Amino acid sequence: MDLQLIADEIVSALEPRLGEGKVADYIPELARVDPKQFGIAITTVDGQTYKAGHADTAFSIQSISKVFMLTLALGKAGESIWKRVGREPSGSSFNSIVQLEHEHGIPRNPFINAGAIVVTDMVLAGHAPREAIGEYLRFMRYLADDETLSIDEKVAQSEQRTGYRNFALANFMRGFGNLQHPVEHTLGVYFHQCALALSCVQLSHAGLFLANRGTNPLSGFSVVSPKRARRINALMLMCGHYDGSGDFAYHVGLPGKSGVGGGILAVAPGKASIAVWSPGLNKVGNSALGSVALEMLATRTGWSVFGT
Repeated sequence: MDLQLIADEIVSALEPRLGEGKVADYIPELARVDPKQFGIAITTVDGQTYKAGHADTAFSIQSISKVFMLTLALGKAGESIWKRVGREPSGSSFNSIVQLEHEHGIPRNPFINAGAIVVTDMVLAGHAPREAIGEYLRFMRYLADDETLSIDEKVAQSEQRTGYRNFALANFMRGFGNLQHPVEHTLGVYFHQCALALSCVQLSHAGLFLANRGTNPLSGFSVVSPKRARRINALMLMCGHYDGSGDFAYHVGLPGKSGVGGGILAVAPGKASIAVWSPGLNKVGNSALGSVALEMLATRTGWSVFGT
């Protein structure tokens, strides 16, 4: 299978559609991103990377960071984290407060904003916010095997100034006793984790451990156990695209996690880690062209976890 040819053909097929969707203009810094961009990178478990389009352009990973913070939290607290966050699809918007009222401040899963804020609160335990941000950045550099990764401070500050709904979610959960640190500390870390800038190539490297039973073949380091990698993939498949998760599973059939920066990380277990990026979002906040590209890739490779 010629993965480079497949990547090139996907970029060529989508070129006339560049600019589709709507950028996340509620975050001022993201509103400035040129929507007419698309990149794809495929890194296989034997360490080969195939890329096309704007695959080397860095973008704000936003909610894709939730996968990596969940990995960190599981390493720190193990299965006890599930006392504070659930494992079920939400069926609601990524920043919805409605379910929290009915479920007494326990978020439905770690990939909606409320759940991710709780996970960040767990990672913050025993650290000052700046230390927790540093730990996260070191972890991401370790996963991507790339010391150049950095957080875009302009994006972080932009989110800090305009993240009113995240402040509402955090205060609501604090009221239920499900946030153990001051809201401004937890959200300070959360906004910085979302503002990490990665290219498709770097993101495909960082997610490779999930395709390779918990070990990153680029560095040879074991990140998590095979069992934990399998379970993180299961959560990504069920919950990784907000209230569009079922539709993504139906069309693409791969574990994945999207971000409102326009990126999507997808995992073909035992085969490859795939990153796509195009800033324009569909109505549920997932990259419009990125979702189409991953469906094309799954069709041409037969990598769907549900079979060809």
